Amino acid sequence: MIIGLAKMLHDNFQIDIKNYALFDEAFTHASYVNEHPKENLKYYERIEFLGDAVMQLCVSEYLFKRYPNLPEGKLSRLRAAMVCEDSFSKFAKECHFDEYIRLGKGEEKANARNRPSLLCDIFEAFIGALYLDQGKETVVSFISKVIFPKLDMGWFDHFLDHKTELQELLQQDGDCEIEYQVLAEKGPDNAKQYYVAVLANQKELGRGTGHTKKAAEQAAANQALKELRG
Repeated sequence: MIIGLAKMLHDNFQIDIKNYALFDEAFTHASYVNEHPKENLKYYERIEFLGDAVMQLCVSEYLFKRYPNLPEGKLSRLRAAMVCEDSFSKFAKECHFDEYIRLGKGEEKANARNRPSLLCDIFEAFIGALYLDQGKETVVSFISKVIFPKLDMGWFDHFLDHKTELQELLQQDGDCEIEYQVLAEKGPDNAKQYYVAVLANQKELGRGTGHTKKAAEQAAANQALKELRG
């Protein structure tokens, strides 16, 4: 077993590995296997293939349920942003997966450990191993801690329109007067910060900040959606 990996997963994510061989495979690069021909090792590519499919399913299901009024095209673009190389490589770094990759000496010297494409592959391979080891429920629990909160942190806001989503939610049962009020403007012109509140029928639902009025309004709408959904 890769030293320290099991403890890290237990301490950080409350995951207790059952089949260590799956995770050894998920964190092993082909270059390491080639340098240790007598150890009968496997490298991550097959298990990464499975992890990619599992991630597509889990993220699709989550977005489908979270955004019941979002059209298929926007759902697809949002999913693509969440499961792309850039996102997965950042998630892998955040989880410290880069520290546990088994690399050959040449790849190590080439700084492959910090290569976004490899980090993305390792993240998908880990998901594949976790799925085989403990099933979809544990995968969903893990990505609910690591990935889904990024939606609320604004990582993918440029793919979402919170104002439209809030309007559709509030007007499900009839007309509703929605208003965005600028509460304050602070800072110099080249770095101004706007503070905005959103009101529905004169009742404040949320507040937000941004470097433009539009961004602050989107942030306020997003906060209102969080409050309404509890």
